[in-house]
Amino acid sequence: MIRTTVLAALSAAMAATALAAAVATPAAAQSAPASSARDAWSFELGAGTDNRSKDASKSGNDGYAFGSATWESADGLFYVSPGFQTIQSGGSNVEAEFVAGYQPEAFGYNFDFNVAYKNRLDAEAGYDEDAWEFTGNASRSIGPASARLQIQYSPDAAGSTEAFTWIEGRVGWDFTNRLNGTVALGRREQDNAPDYTGWNAGATYALTDAIELDLRYYDTNAHTFGEQYEDALVAKVAYAF
Repeated sequence: MIRTTVLAALSAAMAATALAAAVATPAAAQSAPASSARDAWSFELGAGTDNRSKDASKSGNDGYAFGSATWESADGLFYVSPGFQTIQSGGSNVEAEFVAGYQPEAFGYNFDFNVAYKNRLDAEAGYDEDAWEFTGNASRSIGPASARLQIQYSPDAAGSTEAFTWIEGRVGWDFTNRLNGTVALGRREQDNAPDYTGWNAGATYALTDAIELDLRYYDTNAHTFGEQYEDALVAKVAYAF
């Protein structure tokens, strides 16, 4: 039943992506006045072979679909982003989220501070279906090289996990204007769930200005705690419009 639901969600996401591409293509071909303001909203739809978060699977190592809408202020400092992703947890197949953030620049660094509310829809009775997460990112690029430090905290995660802290460092390199590679190493400390170290390495290729392909290998040192912590090679496609 769960596998059927996920496959249906994947099919729906890919169909929506194709439809959005068909609608967006003629619109993009129309010339806009030079004085027109940049659109405040952007959208993304996609699908992948496994839903990985903090290097662990949220979809039972099966395929998933995702989508989001993002509003950004004219100065680029503030944003809000409702979204969804398909999962397999606590009887729920869909996790909805709402993110609000602030992304200033200072001392040559880009910062992103955000708070997210997440809710696993239609979860089983008694399951802790929602969570608040607070995230801070600091990143910098010098030529083709880039680096990012991420710190994330939740006072009470969804499911049986209670408070957790996630710290991850990531480095990247732009091989071309379309091909980028990254390697990341992270550590998760959590209450009522296993602590573990995870890492991933992969590449993202911009097939077009709107479509990105990502191929990435994930692993953790917590294989004995369940299949969600086992290694996997994950492919993902995302369409932005």
